Amino acid sequence: MTSELKNFTYTNNNNKLKKMKAITLTVALVLMTLGTTLSAQRHSSYDTYGNTLNIGLGIGGYSGYYGYIGHTLPVFNVNYEFGVARNFTLAPFVTLYSYSEPYYRAYVTPIGVKGTLYLDQLLHAGSRWNFYVAGSLGVALETSVWDDSYTGDRTIYRSVDPLYLDLHLGTEYRLSRNIGAFLDLSTGVSTIGIAIHWDRK
Repeated sequence: MTSELKNFTYTNNNNKLKKMKAITLTVALVLMTLGTTLSAQRHSSYDTYGNTLNIGLGIGGYSGYYGYIGHTLPVFNVNYEFGVARNFTLAPFVTLYSYSEPYYRAYVTPIGVKGTLYLDQLLHAGSRWNFYVAGSLGVALETSVWDDSYTGDRTIYRSVDPLYLDLHLGTEYRLSRNIGAFLDLSTGVSTIGIAIHWDRK
């Protein structure tokens, strides 16, 4: 690769990273503003959301890898929600997926925080239903395992953007007091799974 092409690739990736950071900050600001607005008055259902372990399986990825491999991947996702305001939660998350090509296998682990705004009161949802919009922000950690027989260039992922940004639209149906089934559709990782609730009122 010529020095001119390397400089162009670096500049192009740097511009993409700046745009993604701007989008991320905007989404985070909107979510926090909505969460703060809805927390103006506390009520008896303050703890309705939060104290929840969500475990999901599905397909997805993130923009950096979409651009590189051109298709989605099977994923495993887990997060734990904490109630921080009325109808608003924050959830640290870990997502796992991998894929292989000749000579190597890549393991990708996005980690970060998901902010969720519940719309049940706005939509007058029934007691067994939860509806929400959300945004996830984090970084994707990548590890490549190469075949011992491969002697070529092993720097293939250095141009992949590690910034992880995902927007969500989802619903959960309460099967019982402490167990729910959810569907989470998103711009990156979409999953179906089980929600386990503690200390529900």
